Amino acid sequence: MNPASATSWRLQVHEVLPSTSDLCRDLANNGEPHGLAVLAHRQSEGRGSRGRAWSSPPGNLALSVLLRPNLPPREAAQMSLLAGVALAEATQSFAPNAPLALKWPNDLLLAQAKLAGILIETHGADGTLDWLIIGIGVNLAHAPAIPGRATAALAQHAPAPTPDAFATVLLARLDHWLQTQAQHGFGPIRSAWLRHAQPLGSAMSIKLGDQIISGHFAGLGDDGSLHLQTPAGPRHFTAGDVLFPLEA
Repeated sequence: MNPASATSWRLQVHEVLPSTSDLCRDLANNGEPHGLAVLAHRQSEGRGSRGRAWSSPPGNLALSVLLRPNLPPREAAQMSLLAGVALAEATQSFAPNAPLALKWPNDLLLAQAKLAGILIETHGADGTLDWLIIGIGVNLAHAPAIPGRATAALAQHAPAPTPDAFATVLLARLDHWLQTQAQHGFGPIRSAWLRHAQPLGSAMSIKLGDQIISGHFAGLGDDGSLHLQTPAGPRHFTAGDVLFPLEA
């Protein structure tokens, strides 16, 4: 498949799955080609980042897509930012006045509370990606509790779309940004992500293990890394948990 061409998504819809990403992974390992999308109306064993549980009750979105991108493994993390832009745009189309903001590298916030999360899984060897899975969970109708985090549902600000309707719009925006990446690289995605993020200069901290590094948001690198201006000078991060002042 030409990666710059439009993706003809092959959408599978399931009433219940343990995990949409697990099904994508199993199918990928059995040779499933690029462009599979799996939607579950309920997940029983959904996962978030760093092995955290992600609850997916009926009415919320649980969607994973299988890609076979022509990218080196070192650029796989950029796909979380690409998915974030597509997710912010899809959400905005249903709730144009909702106070949305992307949080590096894999969350979408609604009024500073977690609305959605993105999980990237990859497999490859010898410097090439065999497959990449983007898992996306969105609190459309319900806001399940997450220990230590404020959560939100889209229904608190606008009529909640069905998961099927939301998935249709989200897949279209994913396709747009995948084509943009194939034709123009990461630059346009970086610019779009910054338009949906916290303003430059916002106070934030990065948690790395037991260490918390505080400063002000200074943008993204060309590789998608987070730039933080700290009292000791600029710092660049490729991993870590972003904390805002009320969370730190």
